[in-house]
Amino acid sequence: MSGAAAALVGYASSSSSSGSSASEEEEGASSAQPEGPLPGAAGSGVGSASSPGSARAASGSLPAARLPMPDSVLNMFRDREEEVVDDSSQHGGRLRTFPHERGNWATHVYMPYEVQEDFGDLLQLLLLHARTYVASLTAVTEFHISLSQSVVLRYHWINPFVQSLKERLASFHRFVCRADQVKVYTNEAKTRTFLGLEVSLGHSQFLELVSEVDKVMEEFNLPLFYKDPSFHLSLAWCVGNLSETLQGRCLQELQEIVDGFEDSSYLLRLPGTEIRCKSGKKFFSFPLR
Repeated sequence: MSGAAAALVGYASSSSSSGSSASEEEEGASSAQPEGPLPGAAGSGVGSASSPGSARAASGSLPAARLPMPDSVLNMFRDREEEVVDDSSQHGGRLRTFPHERGNWATHVYMPYEVQEDFGDLLQLLLLHARTYVASLTAVTEFHISLSQSVVLRYHWINPFVQSLKERLASFHRFVCRADQVKVYTNEAKTRTFLGLEVSLGHSQFLELVSEVDKVMEEFNLPLFYKDPSFHLSLAWCVGNLSETLQGRCLQELQEIVDGFEDSSYLLRLPGTEIRCKSGKKFFSFPLR
């Protein structure tokens, strides 16, 4: 990503799960069989049972009862799963980057940032001012710098994918980056707009990390990261393409708030100590050396 309103993907991250629920196995109940032939059994050409108590092979006998097939077995052979309706009203109007499909796990690689108390004060100042331009801006609750797009993994791919990431990232050392340049971004479909802080120190280290993550993506035939990425820490988002509203004067005023905030140069130094991968509801951590 490059430019003030670069395109990005990976924020509609949503979790999926695999497997099907197994119902309790029903017990077969025996019932008394009527004596004599059943209606319509005459002329079948089959003789009667030779002795009392033996298994009946005559036309007047009932066929052997079949036990019902457990649902857990039947579900193994279903070609189509139940359709999942994506209700955007349940998550702030956001739309999925890709449709939900059972067995698919939304997966994302990133560097986390545990915020300090003073960072929250700066964020509130920025939001209060930005909302005078776009009132619908919503603060982000978890902060990170993306190292991959949001991609789809099948369940049985997760472990080998994580193992490959672990091997690729094992040699990387810890580093410090700084994110202090206010930028506006949109996702690829232009359905969401983001306010973020672009990295001004540590860009080369992030490029090296992405290079290794991309090699893992290639192993699994998954989309690579952006060609000219703008590494950044997202602060807030809103539905729709409102990048033009946040550009220009608003962006300049927000940058002045960042530059004038006490100890902002120290506050916006982010320690790069670990890389994480989220796949569905699973989290994996890769500490840097």
